[in-house]
Amino acid sequence: MPTHPLSHLVLGQLRRDFLITPQNKIIIDQLGGNLLYAAEGVKLWVEEEQGNIGLVSRVGEDYPRAWLDEIATQGYNIEGLHILPEEIDLRYFRAYSDIRTVHEHDPIAHFTRLGKTMPKTLLGYSEKKLPRNLNQISNISLRRTDLPEDISQVKAAHLCAMDYLSHTLIPAALRQAGVGVVTLDPGNYMQKEYWREVQNAAIGLTAFMPSEDELREVFRGRTSDLFEMIEEVSSWGVEIVVVKRSWEGQTVYDSASKKMYEVSAYPSKVVDLTGAGDVFAGGVLAGLAATQNLLEAVLYGNVAASFAVEGTGVFYTRGALPGLKTARLEHIRQSVREL
Repeated sequence: MPTHPLSHLVLGQLRRDFLITPQNKIIIDQLGGNLLYAAEGVKLWVEEEQGNIGLVSRVGEDYPRAWLDEIATQGYNIEGLHILPEEIDLRYFRAYSDIRTVHEHDPIAHFTRLGKTMPKTLLGYSEKKLPRNLNQISNISLRRTDLPEDISQVKAAHLCAMDYLSHTLIPAALRQAGVGVVTLDPGNYMQKEYWREVQNAAIGLTAFMPSEDELREVFRGRTSDLFEMIEEVSSWGVEIVVVKRSWEGQTVYDSASKKMYEVSAYPSKVVDLTGAGDVFAGGVLAGLAATQNLLEAVLYGNVAASFAVEGTGVFYTRGALPGLKTARLEHIRQSVREL
């Protein structure tokens, strides 16, 4: 584990992944979670001698200790990984019926489709749903006390998609600690009935990074114009709005200059989209911390995601050939278009 002070912080969820890839490859109970995908997006651009990346999450005592050890051996500071004295269901199921269509429910149907028996380890699985009260704290909601003891030198932090309460409590704590860059990928509370809550989660962020589908759901019944949505979000006190548009790349808005840009996705050979949005967000965080340049940061994220989609697993991007990320950065830079 690196011993020098923390420079970047990623906060999110660890999972036990059960996947059926677009190629119908079945993956049973492997290390996963948006926390690691986002962290890998940061690590692609931050060498160990350049910074110490800390992870913050909560898991149950039943989470495999060998996996936590593996995370540490991959060069992360795991001081912020808290093991609770209880079992917590962290299973996550994701199945593709084709390269663009993903399902996160009814695993039996998908195993049956392939003529396979669902593994016993998925018995009783159900897709996680929103609580009736968004302010209800859960066992995996992050508390201020979950932050590592010394974050005085952390220059940038990213919050992955989590529960609403974590997203309202933690950014303020990070700001109070002097963290200059705070980015956030909103959670499943991105629904039109939670209009006010979404605003509260976005206030004061360096970058707010919803998907286009999430943004359209929040604005359903208000407007169908994506530009109007983005400008409204920026008025909530967000410095940068980054809308992830999957195959189409990203639409980006700089609140200070009031300029909007479109960035095309790098033309990768897509194998698996699992975690791509999180890897992108991690790349953006690394780019903001390193360059303080909005567009350059989005390009960092774009390139990071381009590696992630070419294979399966949280550590797949580690196989990127030296120099290839720089070549892809130069290629994608030509796609930036001001709107």
